[in-house]
Amino acid sequence: MNDAEFKRFTDAAAHCQMSNAAFLAYAVDKAARDLNRTAAEIATEREVIHELFAARRHLGRMHGLFNQVAKALNSGADAPHLDTAADAVRSAARRMEDAADALLAHRDGGTAE
Repeated sequence: MNDAEFKRFTDAAAHCQMSNAAFLAYAVDKAARDLNRTAAEIATEREVIHELFAARRHLGRMHGLFNQVAKALNSGADAPHLDTAADAVRSAARRMEDAADALLAHRDGGTAE
């Protein structure tokens, strides 16, 4: 921890009227209770960008699936897996949105809302 980080830490503890040890214990416990959020908050920008591009690739694959479904439906075929494909697209869109939010939060030095 550099001097600026230590000052920010001690100032935060004082603001909360806690000792440094108590503040640290509280922060560690809070981070351990929601590991997904903690991982997102400490992810490096490179990891976040990697996730964003992975989500983009996933959406591209889903786009191809929907084109195949539309072609089949236009030919009079049944599309028994349409709901599954739609769910996959919604999931991919959420991943893309989460990754973009994490990237913006990381660049802003805060957390995604």
